[in-house]
Amino acid sequence: MSKLRLLPIALIALSILGCANFGYYAQAVNGHFDMYLQTRRIDDLLLDPNVDPALKRKLSEVLRIREFASRELGLPDNDSYRAYADLKRPYVIWNVFATPELSMKPKEWCFLVAGCNAYRGYFSEHEAEAFAAKLRAEGFDVHVGGITAYSTLGWFRDPLLNTTINRPLIDIAGLIFHELAHQKYFVAGDTAFSESFAMTVELEGMRRWLQTNASGGEYEKYETRLKRRQEFATLVLKHRDRLEAVYESDLSVAKKRAGKAQVFADLRTEYEQLKASWNGYNGYDGWFADDLNNAHLVSIGMYHRHIPAFQAILARQQGDLNAFYEAVKVLGHLPKTERTAALDAYVPITTVEKSELLPASGQ
Repeated sequence: MSKLRLLPIALIALSILGCANFGYYAQAVNGHFDMYLQTRRIDDLLLDPNVDPALKRKLSEVLRIREFASRELGLPDNDSYRAYADLKRPYVIWNVFATPELSMKPKEWCFLVAGCNAYRGYFSEHEAEAFAAKLRAEGFDVHVGGITAYSTLGWFRDPLLNTTINRPLIDIAGLIFHELAHQKYFVAGDTAFSESFAMTVELEGMRRWLQTNASGGEYEKYETRLKRRQEFATLVLKHRDRLEAVYESDLSVAKKRAGKAQVFADLRTEYEQLKASWNGYNGYDGWFADDLNNAHLVSIGMYHRHIPAFQAILARQQGDLNAFYEAVKVLGHLPKTERTAALDAYVPITTVEKSELLPASGQ
C-alpha cells in the first residue's frame, strides 16, 4: 500500500472517534505515517551503492529468514519484513502498563481493530511518560516499556526497523516469527492469549531455523539463552502469584503493603541467586534496575501466561504447525473465560497453599 493512501484511511478512522480519543489516535496515525515515510524495500537497498555493506549483509540474511517463515512455518506470505526503516531512535513505541496499587489486574484500554488491551502505546517517549505520570497521580502502579518491534496485524506492510537490526541474527529471526504470528492469528481483547501464541510460534520457529541453519555450537548457545529466559519468567511469575495471594487475602491494607514490599525484596534476592547459577550472565539486570511494581510484572505475565498450554497443543498435533493453527483458531472463537479455562486444562497446575504465598505473620 502506498504511503499516500494511509492518510485518507487515517482521516476516516479519526472521524468516527470521540474527542476524548482524538489526541491519542492522532499521535498513533502520525507515528505510523512517519514510519512509512522512512521505509524502503530491502531489495532496493541491496542494490543501492550508498548503503553500508554490513547493513546489506544483514538485510540479505533477513530475506532468507523471511522466506523460511512462510515456507517452513506457514506464516503469512506478504510484504511485511521485506522492507526496512531507520527511525533514528532506540524504540518504535513505548507501552504504558498500569495496575491498582494492591491488585494484579491490569487497567485496560479499548482501541479500534485491536480491541481491549492491557497497555497503551505511544510513538513518543515524552507522551508515554506524560500519560504515565497522570496514572501515577491517580494512584496506579505504572510501568513504561520501550518496544523494539511493531505490527499492524497485516493491515499494512510492516518493516524491519533499526531498533532491532543490530541484534544477533537469531534474535531477528525470533522477532519476525513472533510478529508474523500476530498476523496469522490475533484475538482482540485477549493480550495473554495472543502474546503467548506468538511467543510459542517464535520459540518453535527459532528451534527449527537453528536446526537447519545454525553453525557449530550456535544451537547449544540458543538453548542456554532459552533456558535462562524461561527461568527468569518462572521466577517473575512465581512472585506474581505470591502478590495475587497477598492482595486477595483478608489482610489489612497496611499488611498488604508490607507483604508487597517483602515479595519484591524476595524477588530481587532470588534473582541474584539465579544469576549466580548463570556464571555471571546479567542480561536481565536492566529489567531489575527499574522500579519494581505490579505493572512491571504484568508486562512479563502477558507474554508467558499460556506458553506451556500452546506448546502442549503443538505436541498433541505432533508438531504439525498448520494443524496447530487450526486448533488455536478453534480456541480463539470461544468466549474469553472459556478460552482461558480450556488453555489451563492443557497444563496441570500444582496447587500451592495460600499460607505459603502470604507474608509471615507480623509483616
